[in-house]
Amino acid sequence: MPLMFEKPLGMVDTLPALYDRASEIRHNIEQETGRWGYRAIQTPSLEYYETVGEASAIHDQQLFKLLDREGQTLVLRPDMTAPIARVVSSSMKNEPLPLRLSYCNALYRSQQKEGGVRAEFEQFGVELVGDASMNADGEVIALLTSTLRAAGLSAFRLAVGHVKYMNALFKENVSQETANVLRRYLYEKNYVSYRQYVDQLQLSAEAKNRLKHLQRLRGGPEVLPEAKKITDNREAHEALAEIEDLWEILEDLGVSESLQVDLNLVLHIDYYTGVVFEGYGDSLGFPLASGGRYDELLGKFGRPASATGFGIRLDWLLEALNHFEGETLVRHSTLILFSKERQREAVQEANKRRQNGEAIIMQNRAGVPDVAAFAEKYKEVISFAGETDDE
Repeated sequence: MPLMFEKPLGMVDTLPALYDRASEIRHNIEQETGRWGYRAIQTPSLEYYETVGEASAIHDQQLFKLLDREGQTLVLRPDMTAPIARVVSSSMKNEPLPLRLSYCNALYRSQQKEGGVRAEFEQFGVELVGDASMNADGEVIALLTSTLRAAGLSAFRLAVGHVKYMNALFKENVSQETANVLRRYLYEKNYVSYRQYVDQLQLSAEAKNRLKHLQRLRGGPEVLPEAKKITDNREAHEALAEIEDLWEILEDLGVSESLQVDLNLVLHIDYYTGVVFEGYGDSLGFPLASGGRYDELLGKFGRPASATGFGIRLDWLLEALNHFEGETLVRHSTLILFSKERQREAVQEANKRRQNGEAIIMQNRAGVPDVAAFAEKYKEVISFAGETDDE
């Protein structure tokens, strides 16, 4: 009985106003990605733990696990990239590459504590599978920009980094264990702790300066020559050359004004192998979208192929659009109030307006305790009152 009004940890109710607003945004971004040639796909909510669950790169403690009747361990899908890799390697194995796919599905990640973090959330995303060129990276970043604009978000910025540059810099200077700690601080954007941790390391002053200099490598393409100076590593320089190439492509695509280079960028999933990026709304203190290149995941499912893509958290996009759940959607509808003796007239009026595309609510006056308060929610009120009804 005490749990009657409670929800499981991290779960939320979506009320009508928010549901309809999310549907509108979903429609707009699906239309936009369709214009770029991306085809929608849907995968089941349940996947096998031994395949998609392990390949997802989501921490095991965040997975929702179940057992089927045969004793197989299942998971509620924690991301969409691994399920799409499974589909591309099985049901779509005979389709020629590259493939352009989109999705909009609920994802599930168990939370150890509430903290306002959702355990179930809707994500929209795209995957471009089978194109290893920098033009593919440029396309998905440009599409992310176009998609955010289609959703109605005008104030946003994108940060672009490269996994291989950071990996090479850390490999030159610290152990793998130390590098993991440094990455965690960068992922959390805890730059003070990052610097303090570097100061405590048993390294030369020159090595410490290189690691600290990494934090300053943010801005336009002018930071790339600066990034070259702090390492002679060939792999690091190749990564910087890829970002230079990408920047030129994005300039040609007309989206570079929203971009900045950020060589500190670390994402929460570790299967990325190249260019990575995040999208931020000006009113949010955390990223609402992220993505990047992952060239090794498809091989785990038996069809090796390069791939890149992005995902947008729809709940965070709604927050960036300054939508509040308390808003009332029904102001977009017309209310027809009627008394029993004038019901037929009211139905005729409602049918005529619905045929013209209007949203119509029909309500018998006798079923409303407070007619005045109820009518305030609607953009227009049409009354078919009886002789004894108060107008």
